[in-house]
Amino acid sequence: MKIKNRQEFLVMVTIGVVVLAVVVNFILPPVQGWWSDRQKEISDLRDKVRDGKGMIARDRFIRDHWRDMRENSLPASAPEAEQQFLKAIDGWSRDSGAAITSITPQWKSDSTNYMTLNCRVETDGDLNSLSKFIYDVEKGPMPLRLDTVELSSHDNNGQVMTLGLDINGLALLQNDKK
Repeated sequence: MKIKNRQEFLVMVTIGVVVLAVVVNFILPPVQGWWSDRQKEISDLRDKVRDGKGMIARDRFIRDHWRDMRENSLPASAPEAEQQFLKAIDGWSRDSGAAITSITPQWKSDSTNYMTLNCRVETDGDLNSLSKFIYDVEKGPMPLRLDTVELSSHDNNGQVMTLGLDINGLALLQNDKK
């Protein structure tokens, strides 16, 4: 090879290496980051579309469930709500055979749309009656949630037991018909 051509060849190779280094270090990483962000966004959008289609397919069920929750929620008036709750607890205790020993209701207003009735309920009975009582509370039409369940025995045979429940009831303040 001639020296002139060899020098031009080395200059071209050097320029090529510099251009390649610039592309690999300064151009490719942002493009790859943009591409991976775009792929993640497309994946998130596909998930949202899938979830939306699922909600559309369950539209009737969701609307019926929300209607049932609005209809069965505790009244917005605290005295009426407590009376309805206590009446339901009394009915469930009679049906199950559990004896109510104490009830301590307390209202909490965490939002402008709803209030919660937090209630501590203590009952006595045997295991069958207490489990039936828990079942009735859970399966009743009222929107109630059991936060804690404490079960303790008062004798060596486990025949006399005490059940402590922390129950939350929902009272919707606005019944917007959407």
